[in-house]
Amino acid sequence: MRSTCRAAYFMGMGEDLRSKSLLWLAVLTILALIAAPWILRLRQERSLQGMETPAPRLSTLIPAAGPADETATGGGGGAGTSDVTPPSDAASTPRPHPVDLSHLRERLPDNLYWRMGAPTTDPEELRQREEEERSWNTLYGKVLSNTASEAEIHAYYAHRRQVSEDFMAFAALVLEEYGPRLPETERGLYELSIRMHHSRLEELPQRIDEALARKHVQERRRESWRRSAPSGLE
Repeated sequence: MRSTCRAAYFMGMGEDLRSKSLLWLAVLTILALIAAPWILRLRQERSLQGMETPAPRLSTLIPAAGPADETATGGGGGAGTSDVTPPSDAASTPRPHPVDLSHLRERLPDNLYWRMGAPTTDPEELRQREEEERSWNTLYGKVLSNTASEAEIHAYYAHRRQVSEDFMAFAALVLEEYGPRLPETERGLYELSIRMHHSRLEELPQRIDEALARKHVQERRRESWRRSAPSGLE
């Protein structure tokens, strides 16, 4: 009799554990079903972002060639010109930066660096830079989402090409004119900038082809949906 009761007790415990296990399994299944769409969406967003790495801010692609003052943007004389006579206590006074921005501006008057990367503290110029960068980032979003027209795709990448070419030209001229007088770290930054922009230029044809291919695929899908959609839903 005692052994029978003990068996019944253990059988009851087994049934209770089995019930709890089934309950937890059901709960985990429900949670997995709820989380699945969010996981899928996150993976899709990461996949979309992985199609092309957005360009970093232009100001990070090249070091500032001199102090941020009015002379850097064309007002007054050269910034950090090499012909500035140091004071008598030169040992305790920072040496002027060797790069003469006025001279470089004369050599490269139409370079995008002056509009997009030259050091400045002018609030209006900073605001214009932010607006322009925001505009190009908006267009870049349209390219990634396949909603940009072919003309917009070509315009965006033409801008990217011009930025890289102009910043490479500026960095190369700085190294040519002032390279030996620059600190080693700053000289290395200019060299790195040239390599980065050169790599971007090499990637541009592939980026353009990929953007156009994605757009054409999207257009075919939309056209196929229009043809198969019931009347009134187009």
